[in-house]
Amino acid sequence: MRFPAAVVFFAMTFAAPAAQTSASIASPQDAAPASANSPASAPAAPSTVPQRIAIPPQIIDRNLGISYSLPADWQTETSRPAKPNVPYPAVEAPRKGNACTQVELTARHGTPFSVVVVVALLFDCYGQTLTDKNLADLATGAAEGLKQSFDVTFPVVSDYALGSHKMWIERASGTVKGQPAAKYTLETVCTVLQKGLACWWTMAADDTSLQTFEQQPVTLEGDVFGAIVPADALQAPGANKPS
Repeated sequence: MRFPAAVVFFAMTFAAPAAQTSASIASPQDAAPASANSPASAPAAPSTVPQRIAIPPQIIDRNLGISYSLPADWQTETSRPAKPNVPYPAVEAPRKGNACTQVELTARHGTPFSVVVVVALLFDCYGQTLTDKNLADLATGAAEGLKQSFDVTFPVVSDYALGSHKMWIERASGTVKGQPAAKYTLETVCTVLQKGLACWWTMAADDTSLQTFEQQPVTLEGDVFGAIVPADALQAPGANKPS
């Protein structure tokens, strides 16, 4: 059965951008101080280069049936994280292996920066259709991948519905390994669609970035919702701490 391999692979896929993100966090001491003896620079000439219009980071995946965007002051990361090489059992004979999981979006904002990553697993490539019954295990695998780069504490898990779509969510506190001052809120949201599984993940440096991630509209198979994470998603009776 391919399902356990999917859990491992999804965890590794989320671990890759998390590792790149945590490795790129620089301390304030890393900045080169300006020399007190350096002469004042001449006033810069007015720029004749036209201002570029900021394009908000967004995904529109018509095959999977999802769309999601962030405000224009977030920056799209054009260099996608490399997909990890996770071996599949030979008996499963995957048609495309690692190509079945794709990073749909990577974006960052602020200093210290917050990050949003959107990942999808396509069933036609994977060779098996998963259902809502598999959602918790797959989503947990995605969240577990973060532990390779973060010391994760105080996780809270719940589920909620956006129309007919079941959503799984985990929020936790995370400290970058080896950098005790680098503290973040980590949140993972996943759902099963007809053609695949989609997960959204954020590493939020502040409450504003977390709220921005949660309050953006999302389209799921033609259904439009005002926010990907409702305000009461983690206040539902089903919210619990993983054992």
